[in-house]
Amino acid sequence: MIAENLHRIEQEIQESCALVSRNPEDVTMVAVTKSVDSKTANELVELGVTDLAENRVDKLLEKKQDLAQHQQIKWHLIGNLQRRKVKLIINEIDYFHALDSLRLAQEIQKRAKQQIACFIEVNISGEESKHGIAPAELDLFIKELASLDKIKVIGLMTMAPYESSQAEIRKIFSSLKQLQEGVKEQNLQYAPCTELSMGMSQDFKTAIEEGATFVRIGTALFRKGIGKVNGN
Repeated sequence: MIAENLHRIEQEIQESCALVSRNPEDVTMVAVTKSVDSKTANELVELGVTDLAENRVDKLLEKKQDLAQHQQIKWHLIGNLQRRKVKLIINEIDYFHALDSLRLAQEIQKRAKQQIACFIEVNISGEESKHGIAPAELDLFIKELASLDKIKVIGLMTMAPYESSQAEIRKIFSSLKQLQEGVKEQNLQYAPCTELSMGMSQDFKTAIEEGATFVRIGTALFRKGIGKVNGN
């Protein structure tokens, strides 16, 4: 089942890239393994998936230990990170997808032993329930990170509300792309901002069409009988 789902998703990534003349190799599929056990995650790795994501510190640490034999895995923390837990996780991950405050960045600076590849989370939709920097505050936030040499802003991240229409989703992803290009054009060594982390099982095809370079796929990998992913 997982092998079939993975093959289908890879095909859909290729199709979405073809629609907008992009190279599929420029899109990294990050497998979100929060809903499955280490045995199932191991099955994915043995199928060739090298990027795994968790949204909780304890679960990521658990899976990383269980899958320690696979040195090729790149670990992504995609959930909100409490400052008190930074010391537990920051040196165990390859990517952090939810940098959303200066105080969190300062704690990472304090605890990290090497430079951390970070995505700034941007709340494009303006939902009060979502974390993230407001678009209007992004430039100031970028400037505030200049003195923190353990933070490397490789890109921006956002999530579209689950019940959004196709038009709304596309507008959100397009807006993040515009913000990313604006930061990239500043040619900041500590914030190259070449990447876009956006798109999940229900909307990753639209995200790719709008420029996503990292898509976070969970449900579509593990659900039985899911059929062709809608991509919303």
